[in-house]
Amino acid sequence: MLKPFGEDIWLADGPLVGVAGFQYPTRMAVIRLEDGGLFIWSPTAISPDLRAAVDALGAVKHIVAPNSLHHLALSDWKAAYPAARLYAPPGLRAKRPDLAFDADLTDDPPPDWADQIDQVLVRGNLITTEVVFFHRPSGTAIFTDLIQHFPPGWFTGWRALIAKLDLMTAPQPEVPNKFRNAFTGRAAARAALRRILAWPTRRVIMAHAPPVEADGQAFIARTFRWLKP
Repeated sequence: MLKPFGEDIWLADGPLVGVAGFQYPTRMAVIRLEDGGLFIWSPTAISPDLRAAVDALGAVKHIVAPNSLHHLALSDWKAAYPAARLYAPPGLRAKRPDLAFDADLTDDPPPDWADQIDQVLVRGNLITTEVVFFHRPSGTAIFTDLIQHFPPGWFTGWRALIAKLDLMTAPQPEVPNKFRNAFTGRAAARAALRRILAWPTRRVIMAHAPPVEADGQAFIARTFRWLKP
């Protein structure tokens, strides 16, 4: 269920999700803000046990989709917490017209969490514009799909070959080749990377890779070495 990861931040792993025949693990993060309200990042499928664990931490005030690919559980979370504000990354309003978003995510964090969480839009990618967050109290950078790592044997058959070529099963976490090739606007992506590398990151959370618990800034620099000018 919810596992502490740092000061006022918890992780929860959700069920597998199938995308184009590939099975992906899911992970969400819960951050408790200074006012006691909860910031829910990339919510996974909600269950009675998960809801009870979240409620024990505080009141859910913000439900955040970090990119246009992570949206499957949003309607259930909004139904469970109708008073919470729902935030859309670029592209998701058009993709999910059934959802009533309260605000759009930009390069400027809203006042509700600006003192505790920074954010930057990684633009220039044809697949999705990912919003990367930085939780200041715990020194944690939060990525979604831009960095991935699956253990040997996770994929089988032809999927294992594709995953290998895509760097999804490389020896260490990497930006998959599909995302690298989709960065047609590299100047915008590099500008975002400069902001991310300026954060004093100690830890890194990713939706599809084990968390990094030390030397986070160096980890990000290595992972995006191919993008640096």
